[in-house]
Amino acid sequence: MTVARTLRSATALAQAGLIAPERLPALERVAARYAVAITPEMAELIDPANADDPIARQFLPHEAELTQTAAETGDPIGDLTHSPVEGVVHRYPDRVLLKPTHTCAVYCRFCFRREMVGPEGLANLSPAQLDAAFAYVASHPEIWEVIVTGGDPLVLSPRRLRDIAERLAAIDHVKVVRFHTRVPVVDPGAVTGEMVAALKVPGKAVYVALHANHARELTPAARTACARIIDAGIPMLSQTVLLRGVNDDPDTLGGLMRAFVETRIRPYYLHHGDHAPGTGHLRTTVDEGRALMRAIRGRFSGLCQPTYVLDIPDGHGKVPIGPDYLATAGEVEDPNGGAHAYPPAGAN
Repeated sequence: MTVARTLRSATALAQAGLIAPERLPALERVAARYAVAITPEMAELIDPANADDPIARQFLPHEAELTQTAAETGDPIGDLTHSPVEGVVHRYPDRVLLKPTHTCAVYCRFCFRREMVGPEGLANLSPAQLDAAFAYVASHPEIWEVIVTGGDPLVLSPRRLRDIAERLAAIDHVKVVRFHTRVPVVDPGAVTGEMVAALKVPGKAVYVALHANHARELTPAARTACARIIDAGIPMLSQTVLLRGVNDDPDTLGGLMRAFVETRIRPYYLHHGDHAPGTGHLRTTVDEGRALMRAIRGRFSGLCQPTYVLDIPDGHGKVPIGPDYLATAGEVEDPNGGAHAYPPAGAN
């Protein structure tokens, strides 16, 4: 199978042999509600013969997306509640999200902003809205970090990225700028020298956080794209969503974290799945996630340990929810579940 362009409809997926023709009517209904986009790089990774292919589960629409539970909502982590001006989310005192675009190179089936992104979602910021967003940041000296997200900011042209970088550089109290993206994985050819240069913000510490959920996404081309960013002096962090049937076993999750470390990307967050509409078939339980974190502790290098976090619904913030090894008063558990006295006998 060779795919030459981004696939943007259920019909295109059927023509590429990624979905069975008999599923087309149902998946057209899904695609009418939630945006579809799969780049050639991701399409080439999908094994159509494997009904449980982990790349397919992330990007191919599924009939289960039309089933919405009472707990699922279009704004599960409270972006809109904490948006003082269009394109800015100010949930924590010292940092804000800046969302200049709501367009992505691919549309993930589990996205917590799935009601906001894509052709039927929120529009990109207009010049006036972007001016207002920067004015908000400039007028709040407590803002130490700006996280440029979306959508995916790296779908913007280098010219537009450079404009964002220059405007952030002019705000003295902003010291750190972070770009959140999937582009180095899903469209590695887009990570050119010109793009990387545009990400640099004079006088600021710049980071790029890469979203990937399975080691197969870190292809040789993706690793080369990441190396282009890192070799330019921009550190990279990882973000992963815990997904049923994608990375919810120790070997797969540990293998992904090893792939990040091999690519010189620091494992950062493992996100528990948010209650976005139609995502229940991909969401694990918290207990399953905690057990998974226990399983990779001790089996995989300390470099390979992300922080397992939950974004509390309605915008109440992100908290770590990993396992606790202080089992009872005076005891600590080892990675294999053995209990040991602590402090040891005779300690002060």
